[in-house]
Parts: sequence; structure tokens; C-alpha cells
Amino acid sequence: MSHAENRSPLFHQLVVYALMLILLMPLLGTLIYSLSTSWSATILPSGLTFKWYLALWSDARFLSAFGRSLLVCFAALALSLVLILPLLFVVSYHFPKLDAVMNVLILLPFAIPPVVSSVGLMQLFAGGPLPILGTPWILIGCYFTIALPFMYRAISNNLQAINLRDLMDAAHLLGASTWRAAFMVVLPNLRKGLMVSVFLSFSFLFGEFVFANLLVGSRYETLQVYLYNMRNDSGHFTSALVISYFMFVLLMTWAANRLNKDKS
Repeated sequence: MSHAENRSPLFHQLVVYALMLILLMPLLGTLIYSLSTSWSATILPSGLTFKWYLALWSDARFLSAFGRSLLVCFAALALSLVLILPLLFVVSYHFPKLDAVMNVLILLPFAIPPVVSSVGLMQLFAGGPLPILGTPWILIGCYFTIALPFMYRAISNNLQAINLRDLMDAAHLLGASTWRAAFMVVLPNLRKGLMVSVFLSFSFLFGEFVFANLLVGSRYETLQVYLYNMRNDSGHFTSALVISYFMFVLLMTWAANRLNKDKS
């Protein structure tokens, strides 16, 4: 019995490592293809090169699309934080019974498929008093609705974990006003929830394609639209783009975890 128990952790580790290898195999294949000079009729590539990455990162069109994606994502996340934080504080502290209603409302953006939403938005904003179709403003608004459920749920769970009411009552007893307690006491305790919600939302928004392609397309070419437009180009070039995208998201996640550990 003890011998079987000693083998059990090793077996579990082998299963986990095997699953990780299976999940990483497509990414590894893409990485090797992006570094190969040619790879068609042989098991291994005929040679390795960095020319596809050099061509990608020296392409002004790619750099512009990359910058546009960052701009739209960060603008949408900033708008979400500015609107969601005060709303969550008011609901959690003053009107906790509204939390159930907010949970339903916050999930409504997922009830309508992006293709259907895009058709309605195209008809609504193509003309009239607010003709923002084809501009980054319509993307920022759409990305705001996408990030809303992720940010609301993560921050709401964090507020419940820190016991908001008791924390505010303690701050009031020490002479702090409601808004001073919110900024000086509650907000620092929400750091982990904020970072999780922001980076989770960023990873999702950075790879969003449907809204970007239908509502702005090449008029405001984002990274995913650029990748779609370059689909008929060299497969090595697009593989380098996919790996660069993955590495950027991985770097952002690592930086967030490192910052979180340094401040804990």
C-alpha cells in the first residue's frame, strides 16, 4: 500500500506533464515553422533563420496595427475602471440587494453574438448624429462591453473577500470620510482583483477579431485584422506574428504576476 502511495505522485506528475506537452505541441510547431527557412517535404525544417521576425518587426504596417490594438484595449480598460469601480463600491456598500440584478445585467453582452451586435451597430452608427463607424471610438465602446463582465465579477469577488462593510466601519471610527476611506483603505485592498480583471480582459480584448473586422476593418487596422489580411502571405511570416502575439501576452502576464508579488 505504501509503495503504491509513493508511486501515485509520480504518476500524477507524468499525467500533468503529458497534458502540458499535448497543449504546447501546436505552439511549438508554430514556433519551429516561424524559425525555419523552408519546411515542406521533410520531417524537420531544412534550416533555421530569424529573417521572418526581422521582417515582421521592421514592417511599419505591423507596428501601426500593434499600436492601434494597444491603444484601443487600454482605452477600453481605462473606461471600464473609471465606471465600474464607483458603481461596484456604491452597490456593494449602499445597495447590496442590487447585486443580483447587476449580475444579470452585466452578462447581457454575452447573450447577443458579436456578429449580430455588429450588424445592429453598423446600422446605428453608420450615419445620423454619431457617425463613428470605422473609427476607434466604436471599438472602444464595444470592447468596454466585452471587458465589463470580467472586471465586474473579479472586482466584486474581491470586495466580498475583504469584507467591505466592516472595513468601511473601521475607517469611519478612525475619523475617515466615506470617499477618503474608499481611496485610502478599500482601493489598496482591491489591487489583486484589479490586476486580475485588467490582465484577463486585456488578453481577451487583444485577440478580439469580429468587432474589429466588421466595424472598422482596414480603416483602423488592428493586430488581428492585420493577421487576417496577411493570411495569404508567407506562412512563416504569419507564424512569426502568432508567436510574437503569444509572447507579448505571456510577458504581460509575467509582469503582472511579478508586480503582484513585489507589492504583496
